[in-house]
Amino acid sequence: MEPITSSTIIHRHPGNPILTAADIPYPAQLIFNAGVCKTRGQYWMVFRNDFNFSEDLRHSETNLGLATSSDGIHWQAAPQPIFSMADADITRAYDPRLVVMEDGTIYLCFAVDTHHGVRAGIARTEDFEHFEIISLSLPENRNIVLFPQKIGSRYVRLDRPFPVYSRGGQERFDIWISESPDLVYWGQSKLLLAVEEVPFANTKLGPAAPPIRTEAGWLALFHAVDTDPARGKNGWEARWQKRYTVGAMLLDLDQPWKVIAHTRQPLMVPEADYEIGGGYRNNVIFPCGTVLEDNGELKIYYGAADTVTCLATTNLDDLLGVILANKV
Repeated sequence: MEPITSSTIIHRHPGNPILTAADIPYPAQLIFNAGVCKTRGQYWMVFRNDFNFSEDLRHSETNLGLATSSDGIHWQAAPQPIFSMADADITRAYDPRLVVMEDGTIYLCFAVDTHHGVRAGIARTEDFEHFEIISLSLPENRNIVLFPQKIGSRYVRLDRPFPVYSRGGQERFDIWISESPDLVYWGQSKLLLAVEEVPFANTKLGPAAPPIRTEAGWLALFHAVDTDPARGKNGWEARWQKRYTVGAMLLDLDQPWKVIAHTRQPLMVPEADYEIGGGYRNNVIFPCGTVLEDNGELKIYYGAADTVTCLATTNLDDLLGVILANKV
């Protein structure tokens, strides 16, 4: 692929990374892919913690931890993990997303690895201590995010299934959209954005943070992956050929399965030292949380190199202008 760079409207926080294993008061190694929301007078972050790796790096322990902040920049981790899953089939839960519904209820979306494939889950919480799991998908689905309000009479979410056979056995994963009457039963699924429609991806797409309602449409970030066989050792593993970048799209407010516009160039490309070196998997930017401030600043929280949690900001109007320059 041709060389690509981050958009000039994106500003990485000078204090990055904003949360690392050194900030966690219990066994921790990789602190990344954190869901973030702002509610009840403060910022809340649920982060993924991978630790205690096997010698071949194929297995680790994983839990989800909680951190809070008064400014969205400086974070204090809770003394213990808040969420984990394991039973005869489930091996771990990871990659959290947070959304606050219009009635104030907080939902946690997450993925679970099982012996029979990856499943996507939704849990409800009032206090970030107790979680009521209300939905688990069939395999194979992952990276689900909820819209923060009903559209018409239905809840809506973005999905990233694994359609291996229908895509000719290639690693081509796309973004889909589904709806539900009750957050439990999901259907009416439609393809939303395919890999072939995004020039800076050749492998897969996936939804990032929960969509944000704007006058121009639903703003939804996504991660885009390109694979280059020429890439060699880019992290702890013997070989890591992928690069994760960030794009954005606008969806119709009333018919969110209709894409109004999406970026033809990435918003963010791995460039900073903590994104391209010294990590578990370098060349990875994986956004899972956004907060839109009253002054129009959009905070973007992302995992860097599958190792640390970072922050970038942009202006909402600037971002909408970039997206709308690429109407479908």
